[in-house]
Parts: sequence; structure tokens; C-alpha cells
Amino acid sequence: MVRLSPGGGRVRRIVAGVATVAVLGPLVWLWQDSLLPEAYSVMDMGYADHGGGPHGSSGHETHAAGGASAHGGHGPGAGRDVTQLIADAGRPADVSVTMVARKQPFRLPSGRAFDGFTLNGQSPGPVIKAAKGQLVQVRLINESVPGGITLHWHGVDVPNAEDGVAGVTQDAVGIGKEFTYRFVAARAGTFWYHSHQMSHEQVRGGLLGALVVEPGPGKGEVTDAVALVHLYNGVRTVNGLEGDVHVEAEPGARARVRVVNTEYGVMPAWVAGAPYRLVAVDGTEVNGPAPVTGKALGVAAGGRADIEVTMPANGSPVRIHLGGPTGVVLGSASYDAAPVPRPAATLDLLTYGTPARLGFDPGRPDRRFEYDMGRRPAFLDGVPGLWWTINGHLYPDVPMFHVAEGDVVRMRIANNSGEPHPMHLHGHHAVVLSRDGVPATGSPWWVDSLEVAAGESYEIAFVADNPGVWMDHCHNLPHASQGLVTHLMYEGVTTRFTVGGSADNEPE
Repeated sequence: MVRLSPGGGRVRRIVAGVATVAVLGPLVWLWQDSLLPEAYSVMDMGYADHGGGPHGSSGHETHAAGGASAHGGHGPGAGRDVTQLIADAGRPADVSVTMVARKQPFRLPSGRAFDGFTLNGQSPGPVIKAAKGQLVQVRLINESVPGGITLHWHGVDVPNAEDGVAGVTQDAVGIGKEFTYRFVAARAGTFWYHSHQMSHEQVRGGLLGALVVEPGPGKGEVTDAVALVHLYNGVRTVNGLEGDVHVEAEPGARARVRVVNTEYGVMPAWVAGAPYRLVAVDGTEVNGPAPVTGKALGVAAGGRADIEVTMPANGSPVRIHLGGPTGVVLGSASYDAAPVPRPAATLDLLTYGTPARLGFDPGRPDRRFEYDMGRRPAFLDGVPGLWWTINGHLYPDVPMFHVAEGDVVRMRIANNSGEPHPMHLHGHHAVVLSRDGVPATGSPWWVDSLEVAAGESYEIAFVADNPGVWMDHCHNLPHASQGLVTHLMYEGVTTRFTVGGSADNEPE
């Protein structure tokens, strides 16, 4: 039997200690490096990506993840503050709404009890309706929602100060406080609103509603219905109702159903009883929509689809399935329309409709960006896990996409993360140019919410015509809260607001 001398034991302990430090040292450093400050500006996040364009005076510089500010670009005199980017302050409102937010038990329109959040005592919140060109004013009062709230106008290209993102365009509205939003409804279409403070909790809990901007006179006799789909504790509802929603539509009449998918994944929709036309996507009319039969439609998370049908002359009903056997049933004398299975084929928006001019040339962009989504094990704010990456970087060391007003922007979005992601760019609509290298040949496919499946890549383009600091994130809101978020920043624009801080701003 070999005996170690006392000196040999000390050597062994020293070797073991060195080995422990060699293993744990890098982990401790990675943990420390991942910690986020108690308050930070999104302008200080990550690194500047100018997309091959000129480097303007944005005040943004590269810094290490979780590190201190390198520039102080959100301070006084650093540029035009987001709070200055508003609608006409002297113009009176055409549509005025007051929203009182509460945390409370309530009953859905279906009668089911739910403990969550309400707007004016209900969830979904009231449908806001305006005509194209009207100025909408919404006074938000937080009566009892802990942690604060905001309202984001999903798909409406509002001025940046009205975007409703806590820590980016405003502070969260605490209990007993209020905030007034003002914007011109410049685009007719189907939109929705929801909280952008702790959104992965508050949206699921009921702080959401529909917004419809009508084109105004001359649209013809069309039955118009909203179908906002939301899950409450896993129960699928349409406008808060379980089961079928009945909408009266006379024989031979046209009916437009405005489908809003508030959930985290793509939702299939299909029609039984008549052909349908997809007349709008994400608030933009489709050019030359042809009748569709035998194909389902995929509605992206956060996205909207306006489905139009002409009612059968014999008075038989038409069923629009929304994610399952239930949905909207259009009829007059009868609503007896049995569910039918989902069609095997899905409508491809890359080829649907007829081409039309874009109004700009995406083949000659001023900026080109890559938005490559991945996933890897790491620490995020000190928590170990399997986290999302953007261009190989973990939040907050992610790209800040820089543009100048008037730029034509082209972006390639690639999903190498293994899971689908519905991507939502605030303040802009982008046109889809291609998917997996295959060019779009149908109607211009304009989106603000684009479902990017695992392994897919898209090329999109837009004109930078709405100055501000804008979120560009996954609308599977838990994914966003896990770091799948970056920003689009216009040169010469800054924000005074911070994530965290005294207002406890937590946008995702």
C-alpha cells in the first residue's frame, strides 16, 4: 500500500484547487458578465450595425454585454428625443376613448370565470373603431394593475412617442397614473392593441383588444365582423366567447371577417360552405385576390387576415374555422353549419394575388441587414439556460440596426434556432421579397408580423419613413422575454427612458 507524505497531500489539494478554479473560473466570469444593470438604455445595448450605410451621429457605440454605458447618448442634447415624435398636438381628436385597466377576477363573455386583467371591466377590451384619416385619442388609466402598464398599437405605424413600449418610448403607467396616446389612423385595416409592459404576462392575462380602421364612405354593402382569437388558461375564445360566434349575413351578401391572432403560434383558418378571398393581410389590401377553395390559411402570431365570402344564394350558412372546429358562422335563417376537417393544402401568400408596383426599388437598398436567429446554452442575467441568439450574440449584446430617414432597407431573416418565430417590426410595414431564395410573384405581401418557420429564411424590404427607436422582436412573447429582441434606430433620434429604473420598465 502506497502512503502519501504530508507534502504529497498538499500537492494534491493544490492541484485539485487549481483544477476547480480552471473549471469554475470561466463559468463565474460568464455569470458575472451576463448580469444586467438595474437600469439601462436600449441605445447602450450591443453593437451598432449600419448595414453598409454611412455612420451618422446617433451617439451609439459598441459596448460589452451588461457593461456600463459607453456614450450617454440618451442624455440631454444628444439628438431628437422620442417624446418629440408625436401627432399634431393642436388637432382635436375625432375618436376619443378612455380605458381603465384593472387586475381583477371577471367573467368572459362566454360566462367562464377568469382571474386576470380588464380594460373597462372586460376582456378582450372594447373594439376601437375609426375611419381612415381620423385622429384617435386614448386615455389610459391604471386603476389596479401592479407593475404598471402601457398600450401598444400593434400594426399601426404610429409616431414613435405613441408606440407604448415601456422603457423605450415611455415609462410604464403605475397604479393611480395615466397616459394619453394620440395618433392618426392613416391606414385602413385590421389591427389590435395590447400591453407592452411585462407583455408575456399581461397580454396572456387579458390586456388586449381589437382596433379597426375603416376606409370611409364608398366601401359598398359589406357585413363586417371582428374575430379576435385569444386563449384564456388554454381555452380558445373568439371575442371572448367559447364555441361558435354567429354573424348575420343575408343570401348573396358579401361578408368580411377580420381575424386577429393574439396567440404565440401560427393559427390555421379555413372556410366551409363557400369560396373565400383573402382581401387583406396585416392591415394592407391584397392586390387581385382570387377565390380560394380547398386551402387553409396560416395567420401569423400577432398577424391579421381579412377573409371575405359571398354568401350562398340559397341561404345556407358559411363556417370560418379559427384554429379548430369552432369559429365564426355566417348565416341568416340558419347557423347549422357542421365543422369540416382542415384542408391538407395551405394558401401560399408568396404567389397569391397579382403583382403591383411597390413605390420604391428594393433592388437598390441603402442598408442591408442580417437577422439570424439561433440558440445556445449560456447565462442570461445570471440565469443558466438555453437562450436565443441574434447573429450569434446573446441579449443584450445584440445588433442595433441603424438607418437614416428615407433609406431603403433590405433585411434577411434566417431561423436557425430549431423553433418557429413570428417576427414583429414596430412602426413599419415590410414587403416580402423571397422565401428560401424563391422570389415572391403574387400581390405585394406586406407584413408587420411574419411567421418564420425553423429552417426558413425570408428577405424583406421597407422604406425607413417613421423616425424613432423601434423594437424588432419575436411575438411569441415568452421568446422575447428570453432575449429574442433587438431595435431599429434612426440616426439623430434618442430616448430618455430606461429598462428597469424607478418605473420598473419591463417591455417583454
